[in-house]
Amino acid sequence: MEHLTDAEFEEAVADALDEIPEDLARAMDNVVVLVEQEPPADDPDLLGVYDGTPLTERDGWWGAGSLPDRITIFQGPLERMCHTAEELREEITVTVVHEIAHHFGIDDEQLHELGWG
Repeated sequence: MEHLTDAEFEEAVADALDEIPEDLARAMDNVVVLVEQEPPADDPDLLGVYDGTPLTERDGWWGAGSLPDRITIFQGPLERMCHTAEELREEITVTVVHEIAHHFGIDDEQLHELGWG
């Protein structure tokens, strides 16, 4: 089990975001990425969650003034499942990509088929 300081973990999330291709990063609209220590008690193994309206489901009513979508990455479960810092950083990247894919309207089944499940 590998642990990072909060600052190191947030830096690893930022590094994962930096790996998103530039054209996709520019296409992300009104979304914020947050880090929390633990997920809700009813889902203690949750690594990340996307909360918002996927780009594929937005229509004319959605726009200026809307609250940002939220992607939350949970530090505790990620650290508990990884044995090395390298493995942890890889899992952070997979989790960030997975949740960003939901922002673009890609569901879990498609993500598993693409190897990002």
